[in-house]
Amino acid sequence: MSDDALDRMVPELNQILDWVEQLGSVDVTGIEPMTAVIPNTLRLRDDVVDADPLTGGNRRDAVLANAPAAEHGFFGVPKVIE
Repeated sequence: MSDDALDRMVPELNQILDWVEQLGSVDVTGIEPMTAVIPNTLRLRDDVVDADPLTGGNRRDAVLANAPAAEHGFFGVPKVIE
């Protein structure tokens, strides 16, 4: 950013910081933290493994048969170090 653009942003950033400081002075004792304004619950299904060998679980060996490299029951991947 140019120096002129930075100079124009200073008052706006100061207003934002003043507002954050004002929020810090609000008494929130006894107020539960929330993630949304309305109550929100997830609809979950039971985590059940299907016993069918074609559509169910416990097919590790069949899945790993397609892997280029399988190691100790997992997909083997090249080591990446940067």
